[in-house]
Amino acid sequence: MLNQQMNETIEMVDRKLEEYLPQEDVMQADLINAMRYSLLGGGKRIRPLLVLEFCRICGGDVNAALPFACAVEMIHTYSLIHDDLPCMDDDDMRRGHPSNHKVFGEDTALLAGDALLTMAFETMLSEESVRMAGAERAAAAAGILARAAGAYGMVGGQVIDLMSEGRVIDLNTLKEMDECKTGALILAAAKMGCVIAGANESQIEAAEKYAKAIGLAFQVVDDILDVTGNSETLGKPVGSDHENSKCTYVTLMGLDNAKIKALELTDAAVKALEGFESGTETLSQLARALVSRDK
Repeated sequence: MLNQQMNETIEMVDRKLEEYLPQEDVMQADLINAMRYSLLGGGKRIRPLLVLEFCRICGGDVNAALPFACAVEMIHTYSLIHDDLPCMDDDDMRRGHPSNHKVFGEDTALLAGDALLTMAFETMLSEESVRMAGAERAAAAAGILARAAGAYGMVGGQVIDLMSEGRVIDLNTLKEMDECKTGALILAAAKMGCVIAGANESQIEAAEKYAKAIGLAFQVVDDILDVTGNSETLGKPVGSDHENSKCTYVTLMGLDNAKIKALELTDAAVKALEGFESGTETLSQLARALVSRDK
């Protein structure tokens, strides 16, 4: 269950995302509609929450961090659109609705993802964002996100994922893939919040430990839900990992051990929050909510 503060933060992010989307009465209206469909089509908003919460507990201005929180969500959304494409995971459903390419066509979906990717950096490096966060912190945060989204981060993780289909891989390879594909953006979000706030090294280190733990726990739970969940609740097909012959934490560790691993990682994340003086209740509750989720 999300607490009131988390729900209010999600509402604030959604309002700001709406502001950033271009007007629809332009020649590119089909593209804008496709961007809007996925960006505002629900989602947990975990990554924006991390940006804003870590900024807050490090004593920063949440309003200054808000554009960067939105930028992370834009990058995340672009990755989901592209992941669902026929040339990637070829999924027809996302968040309980038809995938972007099923509604707008493969060509427009591809371009919608591209547009969200570039909009993320336009958002972070706008005059307003730089003025509020400061040029040095804005540039540092944008650099963190760029590295996390690129060849050695999220995109690289997707490459490992594609290469691993139909092959038996070991736990180390699976962990590296997930640290890139899923964990990189989660880690980046936490670090960006710290950077915008001007956090010290010990705070950044604690944030990194927390983010790495929940990032991996999130993927372990995803693998568990692909076996134990149902399509109606998840909003996407279950059993796709098995159909695509993917190695997961469940196939490599067994269901019970995967559940234990997720709980251990969550405990490690909560413990990492001891590196902050106070105000970590929301982040602790978020970690617990992610491991007990059913979608």
